[in-house]
Amino acid sequence: MKRAIDKLEPFQKAISKAHLASAGVSIDALNEKPLIAIANSWNEICPGHEPLRKLAEEVKKGILEAGGEPIEFNTIAMCDGIAQGHSGMRYCLPHREIISDSCEAMIVGEGVFDGVVYLASCDKIVPAMLNAAARINLPSIIVTSGPCYAEIKPNESKELRQKFLRGEISERDVIEGTLKYYTGPGICPFLGTANTMGCLCEALGMMLPQGALIPSSTSMRRFSARDSGVALMHLVKNDITPSQIMTQDALDNAVTVLSAIGGSLNALIHLPALAHELGLKLEWSDFANTTSEVPVICNIVPNGNLTCVDLYKAGGIPAVMKSIEKFLNVDCLTVTGKTVKEELNKKIDIDRNVIRTIDDEKSVANGIQVLYGNLAPEGALVKTSAVPVELHQFEGIARVFNSEEECFEAFNKKLIQPGDALIVRYEGPKGGPGMKELHRITEVMKAIPNTAIITDGRFSGASGGLSIGYLCPEAAEDGPISIVEDGDKIHVDLANNKIYVDLTDEEIQNRIKMKKPFSHQQEKGLLGRYAKLVNSAKEGAILK
Repeated sequence: MKRAIDKLEPFQKAISKAHLASAGVSIDALNEKPLIAIANSWNEICPGHEPLRKLAEEVKKGILEAGGEPIEFNTIAMCDGIAQGHSGMRYCLPHREIISDSCEAMIVGEGVFDGVVYLASCDKIVPAMLNAAARINLPSIIVTSGPCYAEIKPNESKELRQKFLRGEISERDVIEGTLKYYTGPGICPFLGTANTMGCLCEALGMMLPQGALIPSSTSMRRFSARDSGVALMHLVKNDITPSQIMTQDALDNAVTVLSAIGGSLNALIHLPALAHELGLKLEWSDFANTTSEVPVICNIVPNGNLTCVDLYKAGGIPAVMKSIEKFLNVDCLTVTGKTVKEELNKKIDIDRNVIRTIDDEKSVANGIQVLYGNLAPEGALVKTSAVPVELHQFEGIARVFNSEEECFEAFNKKLIQPGDALIVRYEGPKGGPGMKELHRITEVMKAIPNTAIITDGRFSGASGGLSIGYLCPEAAEDGPISIVEDGDKIHVDLANNKIYVDLTDEEIQNRIKMKKPFSHQQEKGLLGRYAKLVNSAKEGAILK
């Protein structure tokens, strides 16, 4: 791909190079070496991103060793954990678009780069960088910080939080105890969206093998970053671009790996959005078809009581892919320059105590399901692998809330009872606006048995229990969830992929005609624009 700067007439080209030289880029490098952008989302707010400054230095070493000239710039990155439970969460999904757009503006706008290393770690940032790589289509590779080590088991961390909610320990106690789970900078240790999307980068071929789960703050993590710089230069020299790697077959591989690890439901927003950037298509029905066949073969929290570092020690994503090889498209190209088949033919040690075979009796399909019915005509999502078996069939009484805050208020007043089906609506992409993640609700509701949460909002990858979200059409689009009333009977049947309310089609249509308009406070600025432009969750919450 010819750089824009090289098409300039001689005088302007010289002036543009003078600007780069004044920023410290050597004149000889400008004329003789490939210029490599390092798009870094480092900051001191998000723990997953704090290590990226040092990792960028390792990437630069690899680029320099392989004959390139690295030039770094930064973009933003929010921490979903900090934004939980308040209105700031509405910015998390929209800021995916800001990151992609900012990378496009810097890389395409400056017009001087031959390749890109994208450094990202967390929930919306890795998908944003993938989208940017697809859109810009310069030779690219993804680098993350890796998961942090946990000194305590996931269930110990959960119990710590429940003790705090029961008033048994202080704020200081829960903070200090939690630091034994989040022991330092790096991605949260569970299989949330952050680690899920890192794993899917490997599955897509956009990251070096083992690159997703090498623990943060280790020498191996630094070596992987350095090797990524070298690999990027190989991609540049051979003109291998993301569109050659992230094909339809590669997307299918990502869905297959998602199913095998029991990954985050947010992938069902991010992968369709990525497909859109690539000019391809990925629908919820494609996920449903795959997850009904490909079993979950490891119990990483929230599907069990193991962390992502445990998965790494057991062989990581290469071991997972080797275990499900029969389901994969093995001729796909990767950033190593080799195919999936060639990478899987290498020696891969697998701990079968962590990563099961596909025919193990504990390896069961339908880790993620798409539910349909008169409450969700276009679908709703549930992470079945994290739902207790006794809740696979559920009948409950609707308790309706028009916001996350209303639901919290009812919980704090002890108004929610076992057997309630909590309808939390107007939290979708348009209705929020911004499609808040309702992880805190799923967490506090663990204290009340036999309850379901049903929402047009979304969930953290760490959410468990009968949590059904991403419901389409959302309430703000006059979906049936908008007319549910307190006392309606709600039915969930995971065995048959169904969710419905005890109302006839005629009753639903009459209620839709009679319902009063509702919306949250009209937003200005970013959220106001987002509400006008965003498409539905099933389309990836992309902007029109």
